[in-house]
Amino acid sequence: MKINNLDYKREKELPIEIIENQRSNIVDFEIDGKILLDLKAKPAVRKEDYYQMQRYLQAGDYKLGLVINFRNQYLKPIRVIRNIRMHS
Repeated sequence: MKINNLDYKREKELPIEIIENQRSNIVDFEIDGKILLDLKAKPAVRKEDYYQMQRYLQAGDYKLGLVINFRNQYLKPIRVIRNIRMHS
C-alpha cells in the first residue's frame, strides 16, 4: 500500500456504541477512507466474519469491505457490501 501511495490506517477504531454487544470495534485496515479490510488466518471464513464486517461497515458508514483469509492455499477475498436498511 505504501508503494502505491494508498492512504491507509492500521487497526482503525470504529464507534463502539453502534456495534452492539461486541467486544471489538477495531478493523485491521481502512484504505483511502473508503474500504475496510479484515484479515483472517483460520480454516474457513464463517458467516460470523461476514456479519462482523457488516457491523463495521454500518458503524463507520462505509460501503465496501473485504475479508481475506491467509490460511487458504489461494487468496480469495470475500467482498462485503454494506446492507443499507430502508425505513418505511
